[in-house]
Amino acid sequence: MGHKKLIRFAEMSTFPNVLQYPENMPGRWKEFFHNDNPIVLELACGKGEYAVGLGRLFPDKNFLGVDLKGNRIWVGAKKALQENLTNVGFLRTQIDQIAQYFAPGEVSEIWITFPDPQLRTGKARKRLTHPKFLRLYQQFLQPGGYINLKTDSPSLYRFTKWVIDLHELAVNQDMDDVYANPDISDTLRIKTHYEGLDIAQSNRIHYLQFSLPAAPLPDKDEALKELLLEEGTDRRS
Repeated sequence: MGHKKLIRFAEMSTFPNVLQYPENMPGRWKEFFHNDNPIVLELACGKGEYAVGLGRLFPDKNFLGVDLKGNRIWVGAKKALQENLTNVGFLRTQIDQIAQYFAPGEVSEIWITFPDPQLRTGKARKRLTHPKFLRLYQQFLQPGGYINLKTDSPSLYRFTKWVIDLHELAVNQDMDDVYANPDISDTLRIKTHYEGLDIAQSNRIHYLQFSLPAAPLPDKDEALKELLLEEGTDRRS
């Protein structure tokens, strides 16, 4: 680990707005935020641009950025402290372990902003909108709570729409080209570091807002896998 990272990790361990692999957290987040306002997660938050940006816009809600990379979390946590955003915090852990940190219904909304689209078909289960992860979110997301996906990957956008259709999920918003709409909300105007890089080079940003039912999603993973295989065949033909 580089010297700069070592300094950041040491400093981050003193930050009051960061928890690293904490124990016994379900039902106790009001102690961390010192209020009982709704909790909104930013998963795979990177440098936490969305957690910080949303924290500025909505002081009556609590925002928690979740990521494994401590060096990135340091950036967002430092900014939140500098701006005295007491409603913004960070949790360092693996996303596939997320359900162990929250009680049922403890989270009101989830943002997934420019995650790794895991483009290889064999890695589809790592996509954060795969039913495997949606079932995890159901364990702590309030019934009817929104999941927001913002991505520059047309593949991840298309994949998520397949998941939504297969499970007949309720869609609140579907934008194929976010910035083509001059009247988008301030929440969608927040830009992450990765959005600025334009890695997908698609020249457009996609956005979906949908909700999950209270009942666990049925296992339709094989049908989803078939769609992925058909897509791969079409691309090669």
